[in-house]
Amino acid sequence: MRPVTVAALAAVALTLTACGSKGGPLANPSTSTAAGGGKAIYDAATNGVVRPSSATGGVLKVLNTDDWDSPDPGNTYYAYSWDFGRLYARTLTTFKDAPGKDGLTVVPDLATGLGETSSDGRTITYHLKPGIKYDDGSVVKAADIKYAIERSNYSPDVLSNGPTYFKDLLGTDYTGPYKDAYGGLSAIDTPNDTTIVFHLQKAFPEFDDLATLPQTAPVPKARDDGAKYAGHVASTGPYKMDSYDPGKSLILSRNTNWDAASDPNRKQLVDRIEVTLKVNSSDLDQRLLAGDAGYDVTGVGVGIAAQADILRPGSDKVDNADNPVTGFIRYVAIGTKVAPFDNIHCRKAVILVADHQSLQTAYGGPHSGDIATTLMPPTLDGYLDADVYNIKTHPNGDVEAAKAELTACGKPDGFSTTIAARADRPKEVQGALSLQQALKKVNINASIEKYPAGQYFSNYAGSTNFAHTHNLGLMFMGWGADWPSGYGFLQQIVDGKAIKASGNSNLSELNDSAINDLFTQSIAAADAAARAKLWTQIDAKFMDDAAIIPMIYEKALLYRAPNLTNVYVQRAYGMYNYAVIGLTQ
Repeated sequence: MRPVTVAALAAVALTLTACGSKGGPLANPSTSTAAGGGKAIYDAATNGVVRPSSATGGVLKVLNTDDWDSPDPGNTYYAYSWDFGRLYARTLTTFKDAPGKDGLTVVPDLATGLGETSSDGRTITYHLKPGIKYDDGSVVKAADIKYAIERSNYSPDVLSNGPTYFKDLLGTDYTGPYKDAYGGLSAIDTPNDTTIVFHLQKAFPEFDDLATLPQTAPVPKARDDGAKYAGHVASTGPYKMDSYDPGKSLILSRNTNWDAASDPNRKQLVDRIEVTLKVNSSDLDQRLLAGDAGYDVTGVGVGIAAQADILRPGSDKVDNADNPVTGFIRYVAIGTKVAPFDNIHCRKAVILVADHQSLQTAYGGPHSGDIATTLMPPTLDGYLDADVYNIKTHPNGDVEAAKAELTACGKPDGFSTTIAARADRPKEVQGALSLQQALKKVNINASIEKYPAGQYFSNYAGSTNFAHTHNLGLMFMGWGADWPSGYGFLQQIVDGKAIKASGNSNLSELNDSAINDLFTQSIAAADAAARAKLWTQIDAKFMDDAAIIPMIYEKALLYRAPNLTNVYVQRAYGMYNYAVIGLTQ
């Protein structure tokens, strides 16, 4: 899941040495939570609930530096979109409303229970809770979930964003509901209005995790109009979509047909939620710190200037900040189909010459996370504790080793390429400048192109044709797990089968048959420990293939407005749980 892009797993929150109330030191801020009395304390929301309350009313104002890739649950792949989308879209399963590790627990949502699995693991059945309604009062049917999966996975020319797991598991010989002439995907049955049955091509032991994805949010066929559906999504959550004005605003209000009794994992506290889009990042931080907005929906943390303000000695703002490990990694994807990066030695050269310490500084220094040496972060089972490019011993780069790789590549005098970054992400742009300077040390001349975050994957870096024709050799990227496992983290960015013409997440476009075979083996492994060993092998092989420049295992300095209630970091998304927040009254 892309941070900003997308979901993520944070296991044990690491805390920085920081200030407590009014700047006083806290020996272990992570142990000071506000679960009982409600007093805000630094890092309290990382493992506890800040200001628990059932107070209702008010208008919650939220900010976004760019726009959604799409607020359509079936056409989105940003982590914040999956988190925020739970306000208006329920799924077959979801993550438990709880801080800390309990928040990684998968629980039923639209379904009455977790999936009933056949003995061979290939048939999975869910029963829906009766009487769940859309915002217009009509009843949710199993066929609506089937249709939602069909449109989101089998219509890339209409809905290009989002993962392809269901298509991989259910089969690829279906043209999608917008072209279908025979009545739907045969691999999904809906024998009645409250039963949905999935017939998988191969057993998949993590299907309940997969069912948390927004692609299982039901869509009534009569209300679907393709890409335009993003402006009037049929709501099953506590809020309904009043309006979506691309590039300007998204407005939600109470859904009077939401059934709280059937939905223990969301709350309907505020009257209205107003999201302002395309807010300049520095202005956004200032509005947050001034109390003019509740939170930054992207969940990536404040910028460097705001970070310094929050953490300065004597700050009265530090008590409203949290610094969780998000479970994301920030990295630069190396386009293996863009010359000269189709040569592994040229790829190794840029990894070796990169100034990893400078890249960490670009994102905010140690508060932004530890320098990364692998793809998969330490928060996941199967993490590979390795450093094949000696990044830790050469944090500022190894020029001589890079020059040797350029000679092996046939480019001893260097070459030219293009770096892609998201225009509204100052940390990403600063990182691009750092990389540009480092590459000059070995005569690699890199221009920097900045693209809008909302279209970064559909039109630019994630469009394979655009990346090839515009020489995008190095593309800034961030990633977290779609669900808390190595498969949920790795598959969409590493497996060759996941490469798409548009909305692509495998920006490196690596299609290594050995890695693809390891994914096939991991699906077949019923034992979790065995799967973790295979994920370790995938990470090792991927790093050997030199397809990314790893930067940081991310932490984010998040800021919560003093008037927010029920605030905590939802570890499944690596940011605040937007589905439960209220306002003090």
